[in-house]
Amino acid sequence: MNLFDVYPLIPVTLVKAEGCKLWDDQGQEYLDLYGGHAVISIGHTHPHYVKRIKDQLDQIAFYSNSIHIPIQEQLAQKLGELSCLHEYKLFLVNSGAEANENALKMASFATGKPGFIAFSGSFHGRTSGAVALTDNPKIVAPCNERTDFHILPWGDLESVEEALKSNAIAGIIIEGIQGVGGIQVPEVSFLQGLSSLAKKYEAKLILDEVQSGYGRTGRFFAHQWADGVMPDLITMAKGMGNGFPIGGLLISPEFKASYGLLGTTFGGNHLACAAGLAVLEVLEKEKLQSKALDLGNKVMEELRKIPGVTEVRGIGLMIGLDLDRDAGPVRNELVKKYHIFTGSAAGKQTIRLLPPLSVEWNELNSFIVALKEILSN
Repeated sequence: MNLFDVYPLIPVTLVKAEGCKLWDDQGQEYLDLYGGHAVISIGHTHPHYVKRIKDQLDQIAFYSNSIHIPIQEQLAQKLGELSCLHEYKLFLVNSGAEANENALKMASFATGKPGFIAFSGSFHGRTSGAVALTDNPKIVAPCNERTDFHILPWGDLESVEEALKSNAIAGIIIEGIQGVGGIQVPEVSFLQGLSSLAKKYEAKLILDEVQSGYGRTGRFFAHQWADGVMPDLITMAKGMGNGFPIGGLLISPEFKASYGLLGTTFGGNHLACAAGLAVLEVLEKEKLQSKALDLGNKVMEELRKIPGVTEVRGIGLMIGLDLDRDAGPVRNELVKKYHIFTGSAAGKQTIRLLPPLSVEWNELNSFIVALKEILSN
C-alpha cells in the first residue's frame, strides 16, 4: 500500500529534533523557523514537556470523557490564568478544524441561525463547515458549498453590516492574524467594528486563534491587542500541544451547557492534556510570550532593511515577508544551501516565519544573513 499523494515534500528525512534544531538521517543539521506550521511553540523535545508526557504515560494514557479526568481541569485552570480569560469555559478537541467546527455549531445553536461570515484570505480548516468558510476554491468540494456562508472583503465593515441585515447570520469568524493568507494583521478598528456589529445584530464573534494564539504575538491571543474585543468563542490548537494533537474551544459565560450538546472521543485525553499543561508551564516559566514580542520586533526591523524585501508584516514571532520575486526558489535555496526551514503562504512572493518561541537571536540572525546573500545574487 502507498500513501495518498497530496503533499509536495521537501526531500529530507528528519530523525531527531531539539529546541529549534532538526537533524536528518544523514546527520545534517537544520534550523527550524517554521515549527511545522506554527505547531512547535516551546521547542522540540523540551525536557519538561517530554517528562510530563512520559510520566502521564506511566499512569494512564487514555480514557473517554465518560469519566472524571482531573488533568482536564488543571489545564483549564492554567489556561485561564495565562490568557486572563478566567470566566470562559473550555471544550477540548483534537485539532483546529474541530475547534472551529464546534464554534460554528455553538453559534448556530445559540442564535437559531444558519449563516456565517468569513473574510478573503481566510483559512479555517478542512472539515465541512470550516472549509466552506476558507477562501480557497481548490479545497471546497461541492458538498461543502453553502449559500448562507459568505466570504467578504478583508477590512470592509460596510459589507459585513449589509450581510448582517438579512438576520440570517449566526456568527462572524476571523483569524487573530491570517496565517495562510500571508500574515495579514487586522486593524484594531476592524476587530472592534466587528465586535460592535455582532452585538448589534445578535450574531456571535468567533476568533480563530489556531495559528496566532499561545503567546506567539506577545499577547496570549492576537486579538487581545484590540482593546475592548471580547469574542463569544475562541478557537485554538497548533502550539497548544507542541506537536501532540490537541485543540480547544473557549466559550464565553453567556452560553449554557447541556449534556450531549458537544462531544468527542479523543479530545481531552490524558496524554493530550499532559502535553498541553507542559506547554503552558514552559511558556510561563521561561517568559516566552514577552520574548516572542521582543525578538519579533528586532527581526522585522532587520528584514525591512534587506534589498529585495518589499514588505514585512506581523506581530511577535508570526511574520510574513514579501519579496520582489517568487519566494519558492528562495525557500528552496534556504533549505539546500543554508539548511533553514521556512514556510510559504497563499501569495507566491511571501515567506512565513513561525519559529518555536524558544528561538534565539543568533538563530534568527543566521536566516537574515542567508536571505541577504540569496537576494543579492
